[in-house]
Amino acid sequence: MNILGFGDKKKTEKKPVIQQKTARPNSIKTLERGMVSLTDIIAPTSVEVDFRLIRIGERFVRTFFIVSYPRYVSAGWLSPIVDFEHQLDISMFIYPTASPDILSDLKRKIAEMEATITSQAKEGQQVDPRVTAALDDALSLQEELAKGVERFFLFSLYVSIWGETIADFEVASKRFTATISSMLLMAKIATLQMENALKTTLPMGQDRLYITRNMDTTSLASTFPFTSAMLTQDQGILYGVNQQNGSLIIFDRFSLENANEVVFGKSGSGKSYLIKLEAMRQFMFGAEVIIVDPEGEYENLAKALGGEWLSFTTSSPIKINPFDLTGVYEEGENELGLKILSMHGLLKIVLGELDATHDAILDRALVATYKQKGITADPATQKKEPPLMEDLYKTLLSMEDKEASELALRLEKFIKGSLAGIFNQQSNFDIKSPFTVFSIKALEGDLRAIAMHIILDFVWTRIRKTLKKRLLILDEAWYMMQYEDSASFVYGIAKRARKYYLGLTTATQDIEDFLRSDYGKAVLSNSSLQILLKQGTAEIDTVSKTFYLSQGEKELLLSATTGEGLFFAGQNHVGIKVVAAPFEHELITSNPAELVERQQEQPQTTGQPATPNTP
Repeated sequence: MNILGFGDKKKTEKKPVIQQKTARPNSIKTLERGMVSLTDIIAPTSVEVDFRLIRIGERFVRTFFIVSYPRYVSAGWLSPIVDFEHQLDISMFIYPTASPDILSDLKRKIAEMEATITSQAKEGQQVDPRVTAALDDALSLQEELAKGVERFFLFSLYVSIWGETIADFEVASKRFTATISSMLLMAKIATLQMENALKTTLPMGQDRLYITRNMDTTSLASTFPFTSAMLTQDQGILYGVNQQNGSLIIFDRFSLENANEVVFGKSGSGKSYLIKLEAMRQFMFGAEVIIVDPEGEYENLAKALGGEWLSFTTSSPIKINPFDLTGVYEEGENELGLKILSMHGLLKIVLGELDATHDAILDRALVATYKQKGITADPATQKKEPPLMEDLYKTLLSMEDKEASELALRLEKFIKGSLAGIFNQQSNFDIKSPFTVFSIKALEGDLRAIAMHIILDFVWTRIRKTLKKRLLILDEAWYMMQYEDSASFVYGIAKRARKYYLGLTTATQDIEDFLRSDYGKAVLSNSSLQILLKQGTAEIDTVSKTFYLSQGEKELLLSATTGEGLFFAGQNHVGIKVVAAPFEHELITSNPAELVERQQEQPQTTGQPATPNTP
């Protein structure tokens, strides 16, 4: 049978029922008067209603209604329908019902199901598992309704599919039914009700079919497509490609409530690759970039962009004095007090655990050390030359308390011992390059947390002197988060960064260590951008609980390849695939195989002209 009834009539005994609507008499009269109404302008040339579709002008439309739903769903589970790559009209209708009536119906239904189960058991039959599952759901819903935790609703869902040609239209219909079948949904065509079905999906708010499904409040809330398929702004940098629909993820982190970012990913997930790519693109758009690099991964990038790469070692000519002050007065702020608090955090890493007595003595010693240099809470004195770590050591030795001598002995190796020279000299360096990398790769593991704290404090002091668009990248941030005081310092930067036009990026592969501290969780909550790359099975539960991931999102992170993951911006998130141009990839890749191949391809400098490699 030809769907529209245009085929050979001899080949079929029955003709499809077709309703052809023509112009209204009023419209004809209007035309006779030489006037055209708005209805005449927007009305199609013809409307043909068939059993299973409607033809409007040259276009086709078919409406489905959903009759079966999965038992368990997660938030945003309807997003595959919303993001279906074809023109759809989706209509949802929600009808609240009175809880007493529902409780009465539920009570009767529960009794029926219990009777069915009892009857099957007495007759020696196997109990139908569907009845058992339905009884469990009904009992749970009854309890929630009785407590007032949930409310009861009736829910209707209709979808109309449009097509330009009958062939494309049928293909799109098959794709749609396949998609919803994968979601454990069952849809039926509104056969013989096409006109009312189409009107149901028009923006008129009329449910002319009234095919409903019972839902409680939690289930109903999950039907709303909270996931966003687009994360594109008119300005910002390119982070990658949206895996859902192929659109570009372009975002300006400085346009959000804060410009902070966290990046979580296991080793080899592309975490450093992403950070390097973002740093380079932010640099191209005028941002000053400062990086604390524990693994020496940013040297090539810094040199290629004409920046400064500084290796932080005991023998390095570059020195940083942790006692430095900004010398810039801000109303209502006691800079000396804040600096002493920061020094407390650093010295607790250096000296180890301190009890209340040792902590009090250290505080007195710090105040006295600054005072010996003529520096007090008066801002006018804070421009003087600051003390050194050696001055604190001498102050502790001069104090009569036994605990002070113990602290001096703990500090001695940094003044006279094997680690002398790390932070016992006046600062001889200032950040002048728009791209600066502090490398601490040469330091032993125990010293890295100390060096990172000193560098962060030094950078924070410089940042507060001048207001400028900056990006501060703290790679392998778990070094700082394992100590409460240094974690508190990082949190303080994250909390105040916006005030100084700063975006703090914290990245780590050890998520457990990062989130074990309350300060780590606070840094996360104070970061508007959050990027999750490939995760291991040991970490996925922690990540899922922290970010409230669905089962599908958990599986995405477990099966992701390098550079794939989830991109969170405010309340929205999408799947991301990090992409780089060939010249960018050459600068930022840290793939050992590629680096070895590149070294082998470089010509040997033997004084002879280089010859090209041959296959």
